[in-house]
Amino acid sequence: MEKSHSSRNVLLAFLLNFCFAIIEFIFGVILNSSAVLADAVHDTGDAIAIGLSAYLEKVSNKKTDLHYTLGYKRFSLLGAMITSTILITGSSMVIFENIGKVFRPEPVNYNGMLVLGILAIIINLLAARLVHHGHTANESMLSLHFLEDILGWLAVILVAFILRFTDWYFLDPLLSLAISIFILSKALPKFFANLQIFLEKAPEDLDLKALETEILSLPKVKQVCQLNVWSMDGLKNVAMVHVLVDKGADEPFIKDSVHHILEKYAIIESAVEIDESLLEHYHHSEEP
Repeated sequence: MEKSHSSRNVLLAFLLNFCFAIIEFIFGVILNSSAVLADAVHDTGDAIAIGLSAYLEKVSNKKTDLHYTLGYKRFSLLGAMITSTILITGSSMVIFENIGKVFRPEPVNYNGMLVLGILAIIINLLAARLVHHGHTANESMLSLHFLEDILGWLAVILVAFILRFTDWYFLDPLLSLAISIFILSKALPKFFANLQIFLEKAPEDLDLKALETEILSLPKVKQVCQLNVWSMDGLKNVAMVHVLVDKGADEPFIKDSVHHILEKYAIIESAVEIDESLLEHYHHSEEP
């Protein structure tokens, strides 16, 4: 029941974000406001992120099958990378478009900006309230996003008030640059972090040397000849381990011990192979 309620909240948040992003694009053009258009790019990326997270969250929880033998966890990672790419591309276009406008500003409809800003804050407050009491990670992140949007629109309203009494039209493209740079500062690190996960880099918070040392400390373990650790989605870490042991070693005990060690390092799924027949071959292979 709670899961269904959470999905409904995420869906409503997606619809609010997406519909308002369309409104922002339309009125950004009508009002000739670069700041409104920049926030429209931001909200479009966020709407896609919400929609993808809602859909791909379901896909990523599917069980392993013959089509995806390692599971579906990377579908959530795919959604994050698509969203980051959209935000980076859109924000970069806004920056290139508005650098010149800071020095050659154009008049904007500040009254329209003011009205749109007030409407935006009301919508974001409703959306934030909708997911505020949620317990899922998605709802928590969405709540922070809407509060962040409220702060951005307060800045738009402030600029609109200033323009009512001055002709400092450069503030509008300047604000659009600030919004776009802020988006890039968030999207770029996330994109590269997700790219590293996609390329199967070992988790940053995992000390492989310490892990290997602990495995080698087990009785009759002579060599860790394979230790592959990667993350499926940034949360679920998996490993493949191959150890060589002395003859007569208690292989079931060693295998169970290695699994327990891996669990201590937040590796929740692993394949461990114990072999003693390769030990002699391993020593011969190192002889000149």
